[in-house]
Amino acid sequence: MKLIACRWAACAILAVALAAFAARPAASEEAAPSNPPKAVTDAVAAASTPDDPAKIVLGAYINDIQELDFKTNSYAIDLYVWFRWKPSDIDPSKTMEFMNRYAPDDDVRNELYDKPKAMPDGSLYAIIRNQGRFSTKFRLEKYPFDTQFLSVLMEDTIADASSQVYVPDTEGGVTINPDITLPGFRVGRPVMRIVAKPYPTNFGDLSDPEATAYSRAALSIPVTRPLVAMSIKTFVPIGLIVVCAALVFFVRPRYVEGRIGLGITALLTLVALQLTSGAALPDVDYLMMIDKVYLLAYVFIIGSLMHVVATSWRGADANAEISISHGDRIWVAVLITAYIGANIAIAWSALRAG
Repeated sequence: MKLIACRWAACAILAVALAAFAARPAASEEAAPSNPPKAVTDAVAAASTPDDPAKIVLGAYINDIQELDFKTNSYAIDLYVWFRWKPSDIDPSKTMEFMNRYAPDDDVRNELYDKPKAMPDGSLYAIIRNQGRFSTKFRLEKYPFDTQFLSVLMEDTIADASSQVYVPDTEGGVTINPDITLPGFRVGRPVMRIVAKPYPTNFGDLSDPEATAYSRAALSIPVTRPLVAMSIKTFVPIGLIVVCAALVFFVRPRYVEGRIGLGITALLTLVALQLTSGAALPDVDYLMMIDKVYLLAYVFIIGSLMHVVATSWRGADANAEISISHGDRIWVAVLITAYIGANIAIAWSALRAG
């Protein structure tokens, strides 16, 4: 009996100990501290890790734009580009490359400081000045009512987007000299975009078998032609030739040679004018707006000559001269109305799309 009582006492002591041990986690949970404030968790989540790419603050100042060459799809520009970054062993001002230079050998690139300059916030600062020609593909579908965008593309020659990215300067990412004048154009407000530019190749680098993207800064400067001036320069000369061609309908029908000669002279003048006006433009595989305007003028002149030739065999008949002259008035009214309406439609579509 004594042995049994001892066993029961030992079991009871063991049960009490197990119950106390099982109760400890619940007590710990009750005593556990509350979750940290949201601001703390957000700060921790936003904190940079050693693997984050270096952020290069980038800004630009456009000092001058000298000329646009539509034949070569290039333009000349003078601009400053500055960089700010946290102290490290990199210097983005020396590794940055302009991706759309037109004539690299003619570019003049100057570092304004021999070494990066320390800023009050602890960052490093460098600035360069670049003067040269840049390439941009001009779209001329709406010429002469076109708006062109002059682009400057910048990338780092070494660091890809996983190790370095550009960030626009919040104090003025890109600004322009307010005194810039570009003859024949109005210069708009420039903008800067930062994109990750992927490449479908690793450029033969065996240490990096996968193609990577590079951080690209793209400056875009819109330039437009003055609407009123270009309208006068475009439509008035062509309109005068069309008016001269329309005079064939007011020459007496018996003077067939004079009527045909006047129309042919207008046609040759229009051809010469088109060749002269298009001398500064590149050869493109689409119709520009100015081409459509010339085509309408050609249609008007050819239509006039066809009518003159169709009625020439009756011109010597004095009795038919009155009816021919009456038909001429109707024909010229129809042609002029159609010509003006078609020109308005072409110009309106170009301006509305722009």
